[in-house]
Amino acid sequence: MSIPTETRAQMLIKALPYIQKYHGKILVIKYGGNAMLSDELKHAVMGDLTLLAQIGVRVVLVHGGGPEITELMEKTGKKPVFADGLRVTDKETADIVQMALAGKVNKDLVNRIHCCGGKAIGLCGIDGHMILAKPRDEKLGFVGEITDVNPQPILDVLTAGYIPVVSTVGCDEDGNVYNINADTAAEHIAGALGAQSLIMMTDTVGILREPDDLASLVSELTVSQAIQFIREGVITGGMIPKTYCCVNAIRRGVERVFIIDGRTPHAILIEVLTDEGIGTMFR
Repeated sequence: MSIPTETRAQMLIKALPYIQKYHGKILVIKYGGNAMLSDELKHAVMGDLTLLAQIGVRVVLVHGGGPEITELMEKTGKKPVFADGLRVTDKETADIVQMALAGKVNKDLVNRIHCCGGKAIGLCGIDGHMILAKPRDEKLGFVGEITDVNPQPILDVLTAGYIPVVSTVGCDEDGNVYNINADTAAEHIAGALGAQSLIMMTDTVGILREPDDLASLVSELTVSQAIQFIREGVITGGMIPKTYCCVNAIRRGVERVFIIDGRTPHAILIEVLTDEGIGTMFR
């Protein structure tokens, strides 16, 4: 369907205040879920990031890649084991995590950004000892709890005019490699960068007052309201740790945090550059 020229002009005018708001500011995107599994959605997301970077937004992409880790483990004959929803990571699995995330997934995303006309450089938490970690729980092996984030490598890449693409592999001072939860890494990185906003791409439309009613979407939440929703059982299951990541990012100084549905094409642009938005905003 062809959009009339006047309508296009009005769309651009309406986006102008948001472009001005984010110009020169840091926007961290946590990328995961089904948006990483579809080539069509991957292309849409990388195109969104390229557009934002080219209008002056300092975009940082943080990604995980659970399915790719599992796929590589199976190819090497290693069976994935989970405890409390987290991947048990022995030394061999930590090596596989590093290969899958810092290698295959990271470089694929960098390549896709360049194919969209953007400029990107891939990083992982080991580079410059960006993400320092310690064991989260002995039974989980090399699953890391973040102890410190050094944002300088990311800032250097931004200053050079590139989009930093960060895979969530961490390390400690002894050189051990850790598998880091991508939501948690994004929260810490956004805080360390003093980001204007953090966008968490998920497989849900946002926070719902009624689990099966999309019309009950909560468009805006304060930190105290979010905690209350958890206590009241409005937020349950896997949305609880995601909500805590959003809350913690606000507490670390991020101005706004969004949960958006990564299954929606161009969800990032809709959230950042329009009045309506599509997800839940924490403030």
